Amino acid sequence: MSNFSSQLRLSSSLIKRLKDRMTTIQSRRSFTTTEGSRPTIVHKRSLDILHDPWFNKGTAFSMTERDRLDLRGLLPPNVMSSQQQIERFMVDLKRLEVHARDGPSDPNALAKWRILNRLHDRNETMYYQVLIDNIEEYAPIVYTPTVGLVCQNYSGLFRRPRGMYFSAEDRGEMMSMVYNWPADQVDMIVVTDGSRILGLGDLGVQGIGIAIGKLDLYVAAAGINPQRVLPVMIDVGTNNENLLKNPLYLGLQEHRLDGEEYLSVIDEFMEAVFTRWPHVIVQFEDFQSKWALKLLQRYRNTYRMFNDDVQGTAGVAIAGLLGAVRAQGRLMIDFPKQKIVLAGAGSAGIGVANAARKTMSRMLGNNESAFESARNQFWVVDAMGLITEARNNIDPDALPFARKLKEVTHQGLTEGASLVEVVKKVKPDVLLGLSAVGGLFSEEVLEALKDSTSTRPAIFAMSNPTTNAECTPQQAFSTVGGHIVYASGSPFQDVDLGNGQIGHSNQGNNMYLFPGIGLGTLLSGARVISDGMLQAAAECLAAYMKEEELLKGVIYPSISSIRDITKEVAAAVVREAVVEGLAEGYRSMDARELQKLTQEETIEYVKKNMWDPVYPTLVYKQE
Repeated sequence: MSNFSSQLRLSSSLIKRLKDRMTTIQSRRSFTTTEGSRPTIVHKRSLDILHDPWFNKGTAFSMTERDRLDLRGLLPPNVMSSQQQIERFMVDLKRLEVHARDGPSDPNALAKWRILNRLHDRNETMYYQVLIDNIEEYAPIVYTPTVGLVCQNYSGLFRRPRGMYFSAEDRGEMMSMVYNWPADQVDMIVVTDGSRILGLGDLGVQGIGIAIGKLDLYVAAAGINPQRVLPVMIDVGTNNENLLKNPLYLGLQEHRLDGEEYLSVIDEFMEAVFTRWPHVIVQFEDFQSKWALKLLQRYRNTYRMFNDDVQGTAGVAIAGLLGAVRAQGRLMIDFPKQKIVLAGAGSAGIGVANAARKTMSRMLGNNESAFESARNQFWVVDAMGLITEARNNIDPDALPFARKLKEVTHQGLTEGASLVEVVKKVKPDVLLGLSAVGGLFSEEVLEALKDSTSTRPAIFAMSNPTTNAECTPQQAFSTVGGHIVYASGSPFQDVDLGNGQIGHSNQGNNMYLFPGIGLGTLLSGARVISDGMLQAAAECLAAYMKEEELLKGVIYPSISSIRDITKEVAAAVVREAVVEGLAEGYRSMDARELQKLTQEETIEYVKKNMWDPVYPTLVYKQE
């Protein structure tokens, strides 16, 4: 326990040092400052600069800066460009990962995460440049699936604090606690309570890793300034018995709060952060189904917030579903004719169902009759089978999708019918998995899908991480055939079907949407994040794909294009916020100016406000 106590003391010390360091910065300008631009003023020199990841340039400090900042002699004499630094780092990374064997599907994944995390600790500018330049390779390292492994082992991996922790023991203190964070401006917060990390369950305080990883993607994909992001963990205890018994666990070792006690903690947190930062955007991440929808409904009309598991997952799924319709050689307007069997009635599953129903309804005329008609396209199956109105104690969120007994009897089904039975009888166009049950789409289920009435049935195995995917692309293509459309939540390799044919494994990654939703909300100054803004984001992503790609079964773009995708999505969100009268402007761009922008001008406006990882010119000034 003495080591544990000293670790906690070290954590407190580092937090204090971080606070002292940041409060001495007079001008907190973006790293987009270049040598010909206005310099960044700092009130520190020598080793203090080298130990500050926000301003450290390592061997890239020019000789002039070395003299100005008292660095001469503290660095090797060869001045390297940022590109040379990155090349040197990448050589080291590739060499080290060869000897590491401790990750999930990638045997080097955790080793890569450690190496990248150490770079993040010492040089943020270089870290984000490496991430942006290699986003397709390293997004799965800083986020899903590797972040799941990181969260499972976070207490052992913890080296220095990143973000803030609010716990049940801090009740009554949160309003003052938010002022312990040294940044006067925070644009983006990602918050979790650790109760449902990916598909791994309750990981308690160790879930902070998911918020850190998500914000890395906000910086890399959306160009949110890294000095204005804040990962947050709300520790209300854990029901994970292994963590409760682990003496090295860093969180509260008590069972989770529930009911009004739980809500009071979240309420206090929300009031505190929006009091200090009234224009911040808060993204809720990996809250258990029991609370995810309730908290979204509780706050969404009052605060600038959204839940990525509910709304982001839904948006990416909608974009994929629309793409699947186009992959069949049909128009997106035919989407309301798609028969969808959904496996999973948690917050993500019901969130997707609601969004898909609204999309169908709008295409059918956006009236009450259209909304009811759209409901008939869904068959929702949970752990107890097909959900019908005959079931007792139906979750209120799933109730709108409970099938009428008359309908299911007519099709030869009953309450609680198995997934295999439902697929056999319904013959769906889409088999959509958000169950968090790995392998749920068994060979029997996939065999049943061969009788689909669709010329090109779609299989969406969307649960994360990789081990929780309802089926692999290999299983899907080998069982159903090469004509299907396949998508998953985590990355898989394409499948060689022989004869030069490729079975494309599409990743329905929330990364396609949440950075653009956050950036678009920020730049529009929207008061809240509306359904229309989320829908605009999804439709923009769907429209991003070219016809020739879709006809090959490719329904999502390459992650390597993520900054361009995010720019387009953010612009669509800004335009929708303006149309709905929600936009209040951002900085010098007020609501009236936003209204005057054309579509092309809106995209350019977004691009100009995306942060780029370029070293600033640093000038020392004594306080």
